[in-house]
Parts: sequence; structure tokens; C-alpha cells
Amino acid sequence: MAIRFAPVLAAIALIAAAPLPDAAIAKQPDAPAQGRRSEFEGIRNFRDLGGHRTADGHVVKRGLLYRSGSIHALTPGDRDTLAKLGLRALFDFRDRNERARGPVDWREGAPPIFSQDYDPDPKAMAAMLSAPDFTADKAEAAMTALYPELLRQLNGQYRRMFGELLAGHAPLGFYCSAGKDRTGIAAALLLTALGVPRETIVEDYLLSNQHAELPPAERMDETSRAYLERIDPAVLRKLLGVERAYIEVVFAQMDAHRGGAAGYLEDELGLTPAAIERLRGLYLR
Repeated sequence: MAIRFAPVLAAIALIAAAPLPDAAIAKQPDAPAQGRRSEFEGIRNFRDLGGHRTADGHVVKRGLLYRSGSIHALTPGDRDTLAKLGLRALFDFRDRNERARGPVDWREGAPPIFSQDYDPDPKAMAAMLSAPDFTADKAEAAMTALYPELLRQLNGQYRRMFGELLAGHAPLGFYCSAGKDRTGIAAALLLTALGVPRETIVEDYLLSNQHAELPPAERMDETSRAYLERIDPAVLRKLLGVERAYIEVVFAQMDAHRGGAAGYLEDELGLTPAAIERLRGLYLR
């Protein structure tokens, strides 16, 4: 079966867009030493990237770099909490349709929110998810194939994110629907540029599995419920969670580039040695 990245992405987005269940609102598990915040009512998978140690002994500053799932379900309390963070820029990696289904209503005082228009293929998505041979193994293969496509598709957004960071426009946050794939790639690129070891990056990436729960059926729209009725739970685990193999594809893409990871960061994201030095000066201590 041919695998297309847009259907897989849209499937995850449909499920992730459902509001948080009451149990998740009450308590979100803390992540050891990585500053996961638990005071949000309508946001999944929010955490501070600060606290990670680099290979040369520096530490990523706290309170400057945030990753998250979608913030479209903000409550008044969430707006107050986010306002206290002093965000100067936000990057919304969701596609055009996801943003239309879940617009961010921050009202006054919101920082600039950068986004990019691109469209998934809902018909292809429906065909993929309803196929009787769409097994867990094929779901994992689909997710693995998804990541190089996301690197290509969102290159402009990732490059622009680094431009904002180099301009000192932080605290800065970035998010997608579930805060695990497009956001996970952005975090991996950022932590790589800051000199954080890969194993630490993978550990941070895998924390998203703490928020891979399925929203209650009554919280979903009819389209999402219809898809869920057809999907094997083992397939769902592959789609809603993250695996080491997914993010390792990103590292493989960088390593295969001329000049390795450093060459990739420079050629694809505009991070020259001077830019890397500035980035580390701004966001490491």
C-alpha cells in the first residue's frame, strides 16, 4: 500500500483536536526535571525545553523555549497562565484545515502567531484508515515515512522559527495538534542546534507518550468517532504515540546531508556557524 503523509497527519489531527477529558484536566503527569507544566486546562503536552544539558556542559535556559499540543481550546485561566510566560512569538504548525476547525481565540495581548497554509487529503485519509490491511506495522511504517515529508513540508516554518529565535524574540512557543510529530521535529532540530546530545533529545521526544490518551467518544465529532470505530487499537497506539524510530529518521536525514547535521542546519535552515554561536549564546547558560 502506498503511504502518503497527509492522510496520516490528518488522522492524528482529527483525534488530537478533541477537547481534553476531565481526568486530564485535573492532573497531567509531571516529567522529571524537564519542567512539564500541569496548570493548563485545555492544552495537552505542554513543556519547557529548558534544563537539558548540552554535550559541552552548558544547560538550556528555562522559560524561553516551549513546545505544546494545540492551544485552540484555551480557557480564560489558560490565557492568564500563558500571558504570565511573556511569549513574544508562537508557531502554529497545523495545516489550513486544522486551524479552521480549531482557531486560536486568545483575544487581546496575544503574541504574533506564525502559520503556513498546506492541505491534507481527507479522501485519501479515509481510504487508508478504513483499509482492512492497515495494520500496526503499516501504521508504524506510515509514521516513519511521514517524518521526512514533514521536514520538507515545514522547512519554511522551521527556518522562520530559527529566524525569530536569532532575533531574540523569546520566550517562544511552537505547537501542532498533538504536539508530538511536527512539534517533535522542531524540538529535535532546535535541541540539535543548541548542542544537546541525541539520546537526551530522544528522551524528550518520547515524553509525548505520556499524553497519547484517546479522548472520550462523547468529546469527539461524528467524523472522528466513525474513524475510531474502524481502527485497530494497536494501530491507534502507533498513530497517537511516538516511537524512537520516527525521530531517528530525522537524524538519519541530517546525517546523510553533505556535512552531516551541521551541514543540514546550515543549508536547510540557514544556521551558519555564526548563527549557531549566537543561538547558543542566547539560549544556553
